Parts: sequence; structure tokens; C-alpha cells
Amino acid sequence: MAAASPAAVRRAELPGVTLAWEEHGSGPRPLLLVHGFTGSRDDFADVTAGLADLGRLVLVDQRGHGGSSNPGNGYDFAQLTTDLHGFFDAAGIERADLLGHSLGGMLALRFTLAHPERVASLILMDTSAGPVPLLSQALARMLDAVRRSGMRRLIAAVDAMALAGEDLDIARLEGEERFRDRARAKLEALDPAAFLQLAALLSDHAPVAGRLGEIRCPTTIVVGQQDVPFLAAAEELARGIAGSTLVRIPGAGHSPQKSGRAAWLEAVRTHVARSRGARQPPRSA
Repeated sequence: MAAASPAAVRRAELPGVTLAWEEHGSGPRPLLLVHGFTGSRDDFADVTAGLADLGRLVLVDQRGHGGSSNPGNGYDFAQLTTDLHGFFDAAGIERADLLGHSLGGMLALRFTLAHPERVASLILMDTSAGPVPLLSQALARMLDAVRRSGMRRLIAAVDAMALAGEDLDIARLEGEERFRDRARAKLEALDPAAFLQLAALLSDHAPVAGRLGEIRCPTTIVVGQQDVPFLAAAEELARGIAGSTLVRIPGAGHSPQKSGRAAWLEAVRTHVARSRGARQPPRSA
């Protein structure tokens, strides 16, 4: 399935930061997609065509990522939650079906707990209610390189890195040149402070597992079947959120919207239809 036609980039001017966003389709209740650590709204560019017929589809770049501004600070859950609340208001969103991926899922959880009246339904994608052990030896070297010389050396190292695992699978689908160009563009746009502070935040923060029972909206947990670090976390989310549905995407890793696109689209479309009390529209070709 081809990507939807490029949408005009919009700007939401919030206190201390400008968030870039785009939308496809129209309708009273949007599906809002929030990317993860080092990502951007480009992470969902290839699935917008498969979702836009559901109504208004909104993609936003978090602070320090993609087309949003790089303020050098505010990379904690309290500020990110404030940003998302301000974005809802700036984009004219009263309530949304909210999808968060990885770091974006951690944010979506906290936003739902803080502002349940703004979340009509929730999709938590390859994420966790608590910290994840990300500080591998390779990541430690990356953090050290960014501390010493900004993003330049990290970008060069990623450019030269041999592809393996899910990255290799996605590169075969997209073409290696496009895959590397997209990865490079996201790193070039990334605020070095975001890389340093959010990497630490992901592996060391107060969990919200004890509050999962407060979530009352329709919820689907989606996880790639090969995303080993997040499989147990997905099961914890499913146990803690009453009435939630757990969907494992066969053959997919941490980015199932890319490596398991057809099954991921089916899961998201099914969730949206169910949460809106409607039959699932047929997928466009």
C-alpha cells in the first residue's frame, strides 16, 4: 500500500516549544498517532493511506523530534504531557482515539491518566507501564559520542552500521537507501538534549503499573511478536487495564506498523471501529 499524499506541515505554538503536525481526512473524532524515542511522524507515513478513510488522522512530532523545535529542555513526562494537552487544544481536538508507540505509549498512558476526558480510546504500541532496560553497551557508546560531539558522530556511526534483525526486514521492504535516508533525517533533526535525557528517562522513571486500573476507555495493546523486551510489558498492560485487548503482530519487532503492516493496520482499524461502535470499513486497495 502506498503512502498517502504528503500533507502540509502545520505548527502548534505552545509555551516554550513549537510542535509540527499534519492531518489526513476529516471527521469529528481524530485518531492521533504519537511516535517514540528518536522517531517522528514519518514513522507512520506509510500507513496513513490505510487509516485516513477512518476519518481525521493526526500525526504530531514531539518536542525535539522531527519538524518540532529543539528547546534543549523539557524532556520529562510532566512536560511532555503538558505539551500533548496544549497540542489537543491548539489542533482543536476535544477527544481523540490516541495511539502511542514506545516512548509515545508511555506518554499516552500518562496523558490518559491525567486527562481521561480527552481520550476516547487508547492504543498502546510496543510500550510499557514502567522503565525498560535500554542501557546496552552500544547505547552507552552512543550516549558518550553525543555528549562529546553532538549528533554528528552518532549519525556517521548509524550510517555505517550493518543492518540486522527488524531493521534489515524493513530495509528490504522500503529499499535500503530509503531506509537509511529516513533514519538519517530523524537523527539530524533530533535535539541532542532529547537523545541524552530521554534515553535516561526510558530506563529510569516512576512506573504507573499501579494505576492501570484507572483506565476505563476502550484499550488495545499492540506488540510485535519479536519485540522481546516489550512482550512481558504488553502482558502487564493487558492484565492491568480491564477489558483491554492484546494483539501480537506475527513476525514483527519494535515497529510493527512497518515490519507487520497488514496485521498492524487490521488491529488498529478493528480497535477504532469497535471503540466508535461502528462496523470496520473495508480497507482501501
